[in-house]
Amino acid sequence: MDDPSDQHVPAADIGPGASASFRSELDSTHYTSVDEDWAGHLPAQYGVAPRVRIGQGKWFNLLWLIPIGLLLLIIGIAVAKGTRDVPAVQHFIRQYPGASELPDNAPAGFPTWLGWQHFLNLFLMIFIIRSGVTIIADHPRFYWTRHSTPGKDWFRIQKPVPADPLYTAKQDSITLPDGVGLPGRRHSIGLARWWHLGVDTLWLLNGLVFYILIFTTGQWMRLVPLSWDVIPNSISVAIQYLSLDWPVESGWVNYNSLQLIAYFVTVFIAAPAALITGLGMSPALSTRFRGISSVFSIQLARSLHFLVLCWFVMFIVVHVTLVLTTGALRNLNHMYASRNDESWVGFWIFAASMVVVIVSWVAATPFTYRHPRVVQNVGFALIGPAQRLFEHIDSKPGRYAEKDISPYFWHNGKYPETPEYKQLEAGAFANYTLRVNGLVENPVELSLEQLRALPHHEQITQHFCIQGWSGVAKWGGVSMQAILDVVKPKPEAKWVIFYSFAVGPDGGIYYDAQPIEQMGYELTMLAYDMNDDTLSFGHGAPLRLRNEVQLGFKMVKWIKGIEFVEHFSEVGGGLGGYNNDHEFFGYRQSI
Repeated sequence: MDDPSDQHVPAADIGPGASASFRSELDSTHYTSVDEDWAGHLPAQYGVAPRVRIGQGKWFNLLWLIPIGLLLLIIGIAVAKGTRDVPAVQHFIRQYPGASELPDNAPAGFPTWLGWQHFLNLFLMIFIIRSGVTIIADHPRFYWTRHSTPGKDWFRIQKPVPADPLYTAKQDSITLPDGVGLPGRRHSIGLARWWHLGVDTLWLLNGLVFYILIFTTGQWMRLVPLSWDVIPNSISVAIQYLSLDWPVESGWVNYNSLQLIAYFVTVFIAAPAALITGLGMSPALSTRFRGISSVFSIQLARSLHFLVLCWFVMFIVVHVTLVLTTGALRNLNHMYASRNDESWVGFWIFAASMVVVIVSWVAATPFTYRHPRVVQNVGFALIGPAQRLFEHIDSKPGRYAEKDISPYFWHNGKYPETPEYKQLEAGAFANYTLRVNGLVENPVELSLEQLRALPHHEQITQHFCIQGWSGVAKWGGVSMQAILDVVKPKPEAKWVIFYSFAVGPDGGIYYDAQPIEQMGYELTMLAYDMNDDTLSFGHGAPLRLRNEVQLGFKMVKWIKGIEFVEHFSEVGGGLGGYNNDHEFFGYRQSI
């Protein structure tokens, strides 16, 4: 919080350099494709087999679940076949043959619209899952608390974090095969998010139509357990499956109880959970609904979102396997041709739909590499209306206390290596000046001493990285409102450009554009202290931006200049920031 006892404002230093712009140090290339040199030619890096932490330091390789699962399946089959002829088991199966009775007014058969919904759901889920896996690969670790502390992750597909104190989250990202990730290139999260969030909107729209139709046509009665005998019936079905004497399939009229439970969980639990946990990872919503997000942290939401993904993948694999092994022609006719026979009509419709799915699967990544701006523009057209709802949320203080500060706060970004910065660092930044100019009445150059003489501002806030990690820290410095009071922006100034000493991966210094209205927010500041200590090199010394309604890549570190402009289209590549110009991020990333 601002210290009201310290109201001294230094005199503005208007020297010959105060009005000079840093724009000449920017890379103004307009990137329109992803080639070998993209993102500084970040080399491929592959992770490890999925691992789950057991206890404090033991890790279980999930690939062992394959032989263990096969062994358990064999044991289950042996037990089921051995007990199938036991009179009590036979009586149980006769009493509970596998399906609960439906109400007399329950519909039979599969309407045509359900077939279309089924195909669209499959088609959209392919892109959602593939892009989601790419997002996971950018920070291939999951945590249960908001503190993304190395060694405290419960799941990882990457090696343990090395001892290097300046190891960055970007270094931790991994590569995926192009046929798996969307796209597969390492640290292509900007493009993956456009795919993921954009297609999510279509999937949610499809789901809304589905919900409306199942409740207006009565199809919901076939998807919701209506009596408790669904439990013994599902046990009966499991015994029949495992004994390899499978139950009679009558899906045209009624699902067996195991199918019913699986469909109910997928439609009424997993699908809503995907939406809720997805929203739980939004910094904008965390800012607005502080009471909820204080308990339902971004990392808890991210972990649960991942588990929902695992459910969908498992459901798809098991569902497709059973469809093809329990009467493929009849099952395909049910879903794709709305008929209850064993003709080949449904198969050929299914085959045609699979051609569409396979061609789209194969083409998606190459298309993304060749036309990333198309992916970005279409993605923003789909998610943009929802994103704009959260662009002007004013964050409030008081949510976190010192007890909430994270024990570890990830480093990130490409460190500054220029002689200019090294010389300033060697002198403990005694000769450092912050240049603030552009469309302002009083352009200034302020030393660290002068910045510290401005009213002190302090806040404890949570950092949200676009890669998925988070952390809580205490920041000390000067509010951007105090800077506005000194330089007095002109009415035509609509955007604020922050320039860094750091050179980006493709050359040119790092920069980012922020809307001027957010500069007056209570939790927008320039930090020179972190956790009651001087800001470290790795976290942005001597000065970094904090704007708590934005994602982490917009929190420019190693700041050397601030410029007020009418629009960012005249700066750098013209898209609102280094990652926007080079890695296809959007300047609107508030969601």
